[in-house]
Amino acid sequence: MIDFDPLYQKLSGTALEPLVAALPGLLEQNFSEKRHGDLARWFAALNALPHVEARKVNLNAGAITVGDENSCSAEVRNNIETALRQLMPWRKGPFSIHGVDIDTEWRSDIKWDRLKDHIQPLEGRTVLDVGCGSGYHCWRMTGAGAELVIGIDPSPLFVIQHQAIKHFVGNHNSFVLPLGIQDMPERLTAFDTVFSMGVLYHRRSPLDHLIELRNNLRHGGELVLETLVIEGQQSECLMPEERYAKMRNTWFIPSCATLALWLRRCGFRDVKLVDTSITRITEQRSTVWMQYESLIDYLAPNDNSKTAEGYPAPRRAIFTATRP
Repeated sequence: MIDFDPLYQKLSGTALEPLVAALPGLLEQNFSEKRHGDLARWFAALNALPHVEARKVNLNAGAITVGDENSCSAEVRNNIETALRQLMPWRKGPFSIHGVDIDTEWRSDIKWDRLKDHIQPLEGRTVLDVGCGSGYHCWRMTGAGAELVIGIDPSPLFVIQHQAIKHFVGNHNSFVLPLGIQDMPERLTAFDTVFSMGVLYHRRSPLDHLIELRNNLRHGGELVLETLVIEGQQSECLMPEERYAKMRNTWFIPSCATLALWLRRCGFRDVKLVDTSITRITEQRSTVWMQYESLIDYLAPNDNSKTAEGYPAPRRAIFTATRP
């Protein structure tokens, strides 16, 4: 198991202390081999990682970087790569660990570059990243000066991937927990900034998700929301018949005007659309570290402006908003 005692100590006596009481039971439930048959293999890979002193750590580069190819012997580097490959598929990144370059499915650095100049400075802030995956953006938030970053994602593999990177980076007050937003204590009202990126369209009730995000923010705190959108007017929204870009669990894809309305109706103020972009195959693609289907396979073969089902191809928007 992963030792979360440093997190418990960090949260003790703070507004986040209710999370300490809930975590042991949630960890026992969500780190269960009965639910996840590969858990033992993933932990074996984590435990097989060699120890190499982290002399150079860069959390502000496109790839989260620890050391370089001269940091260790070829044999040690091979052992690092062998263990990290046991944790495939790697979806969010990239990372470079002592000369081992993890070319992830998503170039998550591109998304970070789109939003970083539009959000409130993270220096000294307590941050929640909902649906964080392997925690790539958690490291970027830490590199931007956040005092504490908690990422949550229900997939244990992503939690272990984050822990594998942390094994080399060291403890920088970045933690990823195997939780969904519904597992967080109600009305926590504790975080300075809450990120939700690539989650909203997976929720059957998007308004409830926005309210959950709001309830985790302190008054005056900032929401950073990134999600799929369609072109259209206020009140326009796409609900796929069954799948969208081959994804089963896509429910509502609003227009930007509709999403802005949703945010206001859910109690947010200062709602701002700061970026829209079409997702390109240079940003999301199959790699040797993620060998399954990716964006090019989700689009219509003869018309990349449409998904395989004939819907508009993925377009993403980034909003910021504050809780009064």
